[in-house]
Amino acid sequence: MAKNPVVLVHGIKDDARKMERMAQHLRAEGWTAHTLSLTPSWGQVGLDELAGQLAAFVQTTFPEEEKIDLVAFSMGGIVARYYVQRLGGIDHVERFVTISSPHHGTWFAHLLPNAGGRQMRPRSDFLRDLNRDSQMLTRLRFTSIWTPLDLIILPPRSSRLRVGSERIIWMPAHPLMVWHRRCCRAVADALKA
Repeated sequence: MAKNPVVLVHGIKDDARKMERMAQHLRAEGWTAHTLSLTPSWGQVGLDELAGQLAAFVQTTFPEEEKIDLVAFSMGGIVARYYVQRLGGIDHVERFVTISSPHHGTWFAHLLPNAGGRQMRPRSDFLRDLNRDSQMLTRLRFTSIWTPLDLIILPPRSSRLRVGSERIIWMPAHPLMVWHRRCCRAVADALKA
């Protein structure tokens, strides 16, 4: 099987280093894995603006006709969804994996009094707009990986999206999901589907 290049997108208050362990795991299994740093990453700007950075990275890194796969953690999953659903990424992405992403918001975001925080709150206009046509994700191979024990994505079931497939990893530490051996294995499995 030919393996698409993979772009790994970090979450809030992180940078490319957060995804490096997973990138190394994927590289060891034969993928070309790329990480990028979205800035600023603490919610100071809207997730749509960060999605523009992701779109620019993809445009300058890969030929237009080349398919890629996306793996995105936490807030990065919502950034990547905006890229896929609103910025034309749907035509460039073949597989899309989110890890512990607040697809339906998180109560934790009420502690973030900034643009990105407001967008990640349950029932925000931003998330309602994305979820209104989430069925478009059936055009690619979408997988949601999440944990019922999440203490950051509240409620944890907010990481479920009723399209594609899902994989549950029993891990209570949200920030460690992308480093967890079972999560790395689940991502690799999803990228082989």
